[in-house]
Amino acid sequence: MVAELSARGVAVTGLSRSRDGLDITQEASVSAALGALRGPFDLIFNATGALHGAGHLPEKSLKSLTPDAMAAQFAVNCIGPALVLKHSTRLMPRNRRTVFAALSARVGSIGDNALGGWYSYRASKAALNQIIHSGAVELARSHRHAICVALHPGTVATEFTADYAQRHQTVTPAQSVRNLLPVIERLTPLETGGFFDWRGDVVPW
Repeated sequence: MVAELSARGVAVTGLSRSRDGLDITQEASVSAALGALRGPFDLIFNATGALHGAGHLPEKSLKSLTPDAMAAQFAVNCIGPALVLKHSTRLMPRNRRTVFAALSARVGSIGDNALGGWYSYRASKAALNQIIHSGAVELARSHRHAICVALHPGTVATEFTADYAQRHQTVTPAQSVRNLLPVIERLTPLETGGFFDWRGDVVPW
């Protein structure tokens, strides 16, 4: 995302765990990192996520569920992005269009779940979707041009998905971004609080 936007001449501020020490599971870290920025920003894009919690693979059955794995998933996939949203609202302009987008996943859709399993990951992404929707309701009261959405990027070919990609059509990270950016650009405040895939189609809750 940083590379694509920079190549288009967009001024980008990137924050990461490896380079900047941003730990989204610690509010002090999120507050310090975002508190050091000066806005306003037209787009705040949260790309964090974890598929494996506490060293455990996605659960195939209830008997595989552990509290530690579930808590780790929620910390990264839901609580972390919620903290980013909390501390980035001051960076959003009130007088023009601004977008907060967080990467979610289709497996976080309750309505689209026909296979079961992957309890911690599914639940944490479903919880993220609720955070995004509730945040959109609140933001609309103070930032009437704001758009707050969850996005499903498809299955992106990275180390993150290497063990599961053979079951799905994949795209490169660069192509994923080129798919998502037009979706973001087309969104209007009427669609705030929604969940959209890389084609711009609505994903059921």
